[in-house]
Amino acid sequence: MIDTHAHVHDAKFDEDREATLARARAVGVDRIITVGCDLADSERALDCARTYGLAASLGIHPHEAIEAPERIDLAFDRLFDADVHVAIGEIGLDYYYDHSPREIQRRVLHEQLAYARQRRLPTIFHQRDAFDDFVAALREGYDPSLGGVVHCFTGDAAQARLLVGDFGLRLGIGGVLTFKSAEPLREAVRTVGIDALVLETDCPYLAPVPMRGQRNEPAFVLHTAERLAEVLSLPLDVVLARTDANAEALFIAR
Repeated sequence: MIDTHAHVHDAKFDEDREATLARARAVGVDRIITVGCDLADSERALDCARTYGLAASLGIHPHEAIEAPERIDLAFDRLFDADVHVAIGEIGLDYYYDHSPREIQRRVLHEQLAYARQRRLPTIFHQRDAFDDFVAALREGYDPSLGGVVHCFTGDAAQARLLVGDFGLRLGIGGVLTFKSAEPLREAVRTVGIDALVLETDCPYLAPVPMRGQRNEPAFVLHTAERLAEVLSLPLDVVLARTDANAEALFIAR
């Protein structure tokens, strides 16, 4: 299994990071992407990936866009490690919290899309309550040949069809799929099918049922995979093989 979106460099894992990674290996998680959310956090992700043999991404989350440097490209160049970084992210728009002004969020997203094009890397996207502006940004600055994933996708079937059909994006499916209230997401998953999906945890957040309410961790991705198999009426081994192949095509076979 591949956990395509984790934050195992987060301080919440400082007391038991090695044990957390051992539990992941024990259930079959053999690759993890630990995802940066600002420059300092991306540096921690990079250090963690180097220490524990993980992959990492480099990015500025929309919450932190207001703190972005004037030259994002130069700041990213100082951190970039081609042996570790497999994506630019997580980047995007978040109009739910609006921690950064929307015009700044849009500018920072466009600059990071340009950096992804420069480095020829896929993107890891965050989108919340900003779908129309997000799609507009994709049309303007996203290169579908590089690939990307909308992480923690929680949209409906129409949004899923647009993102997959128009842009060739993958949808990151995490613990929300297991929640009782997530029937629209389950319908979206059935609409686009297994070839559009990758697995993720977004740990330490959004633990799946039956672990909901606990600190999430990469080992729990198995619960999401099991629920996904039920939703799609597929054997678990098929779900694991196909989502791994999707993740490998996006992040590894480049």
